[in-house]
Amino acid sequence: MANKALLEGGPADLPERVVEVTVPAGEDLKIPHRGGYEHFRPADREQNSPEGPLPVYEWWERTEIAE
Repeated sequence: MANKALLEGGPADLPERVVEVTVPAGEDLKIPHRGGYEHFRPADREQNSPEGPLPVYEWWERTEIAE
């Protein structure tokens, strides 16, 4: 089973708040969204979710996709 995380902060219109973690533990997640990327960092805590306790990743910046 893939590891999952709970995203906290960032744009209110993110389509998913529970996402698969495809990077090594401790690395940032980069989520494609509206022509750019939303960046989330591990928060060193867990939060209960409908899928059970999940690690929390907090939003910290947005970058644009170069055209």
